[in-house]
Amino acid sequence: MENRIPQAEVSQADLTRYFISHLNRIYCAKNQLVDKLPELAGRSHFLDLKQAIEETVEIVQNQISRMREIFILLDTWYNQESCIGLIGLLDEAFQSIGPQAGKPALRDLSILFYMHNIESIEVASFKTMLLVAEQLKNPEVVQLLTECYDEANEDRTLFKQITEMYL
Repeated sequence: MENRIPQAEVSQADLTRYFISHLNRIYCAKNQLVDKLPELAGRSHFLDLKQAIEETVEIVQNQISRMREIFILLDTWYNQESCIGLIGLLDEAFQSIGPQAGKPALRDLSILFYMHNIESIEVASFKTMLLVAEQLKNPEVVQLLTECYDEANEDRTLFKQITEMYL
């Protein structure tokens, strides 16, 4: 049984539009992370967690640079699209840590909960985009997305290890 979408059903042009649209969404979400993660780091009590979030901000900035390169390689540029889901997830993270103001351990566990969710979304998003990029047959785009995917996977592992250390 063939698991691929038949080529006749999805043209290269349609696949490219799909890819760019979702790249726009990820780009929007990554910019939101750069804006909001430093505040989460500032609210972290556990030093390893704070440093991991600060490192994540640097990684996200590198991913944004790679995505800019992808836009250039595809002869397009970022067009604002909705990333309401991630914005909602970040807002929810801030809401959940608020009631834990006097309980640093619970506040940090709340932050870790949302960092796990964010990293899982990133890994899944980059993996899907990587599969689509392979169909677009652009090795430079594939390489840039592979780097983003690998970093997101490493971050997810880091936050898992911090949670295990913390508990």
